[in-house]
Amino acid sequence: MRALLLAVFSAMLGLGIVAPLMPIYAKDLGATTLMLGVIYSSFSTARALFTPIVGFLSDRLGRKFFILTGLALYSILSVFYMIARTPEDLVVIRFFHGLSSAMVIPSAMAYVGHLAERGREGKAISTFNVSFLLGIGLGPFLGGVIKDVLGIRFAFAFMSVLTALSFLIVLLYVPNVRDRSGCRVTKVFNRCVLSIMLFRFSTALRMAMIMAFFPVLVSKFSGAEIGCAISTAVLTNALTQKTLYWVVDRMDRGKIAVFGGISATSMFLLLPFANNFPTVLAITITMGFFNGLATCSASAIAVELGRIYGHGAVMGLYNTAMSLAMMTTPVIAGFIAERTDLSTSFVVLGFLSMACLFIFYATISKR
Repeated sequence: MRALLLAVFSAMLGLGIVAPLMPIYAKDLGATTLMLGVIYSSFSTARALFTPIVGFLSDRLGRKFFILTGLALYSILSVFYMIARTPEDLVVIRFFHGLSSAMVIPSAMAYVGHLAERGREGKAISTFNVSFLLGIGLGPFLGGVIKDVLGIRFAFAFMSVLTALSFLIVLLYVPNVRDRSGCRVTKVFNRCVLSIMLFRFSTALRMAMIMAFFPVLVSKFSGAEIGCAISTAVLTNALTQKTLYWVVDRMDRGKIAVFGGISATSMFLLLPFANNFPTVLAITITMGFFNGLATCSASAIAVELGRIYGHGAVMGLYNTAMSLAMMTTPVIAGFIAERTDLSTSFVVLGFLSMACLFIFYATISKR
């Protein structure tokens, strides 16, 4: 499993490098705020369409083929970013990038869930999440530095190299794994799975706003400062999961997920009112801590459900919920911002995230 985790880290580091730069890059190509939302949504549209299909197929055909194919597409598409000339080019490239992501992340999560010990789901999935988040967390800071020193197009070259490295690691060191649970599709769509999907939608909604519009919201800061703020939020999330997974394995996971989610959303709602970098940094660190508790708890619940309905199927739907949020949120936020301002978008979407958390807690079944 260590080889898989290293591959996930390398791939996510490449993605993280370009995360804070994409809005700036799109603006340089002439994208409006609404078009920026469409660019981000195209990525998640592809994920929403293909993630559940890949999840079900990976239970029967194995994970390795999908992970390798996705990583190969990652590396190739990184080059196309460098030669894009219009915002419309970015829409197409992001769609196929979303397809490749649909092959990699759910399959890798299902792989880890398949190997998790009973009663230690929090520890197993937190290990995966830490590798995932370390890559995403270190990437924005490196991306900001690369932009300031070498230029924005070099960041895409770094992403291509890192995902190619991940491909080689998986090809050489990761065995294939199948999950022959034989679960029918109709059985997966039940109260427990739908409730955990709603929780994932809530957390991804906030993530979409951070990735798509946070760099624009705090554009008065330097690229390195923006990258640092995003990185500290993600790295704090990873550190929390690494050190407090035992809480998730010993206590009521539903309550921990809701507590962490509500606390993180409260911090999110403060972002539009922060006027200086130290305040923004303090908010993102606190938000990252509570996100860590919430994400670890929800992911552990998803692993438990995977034993019943198939890890690929559950992780596919779990990530589909994230994709639906990432697909719709930028467009809605861009629409609101065009008619009011970007700060209002953050407030409205923050309260929507909070509402989803309360619905999750009201409907989750205790197991």
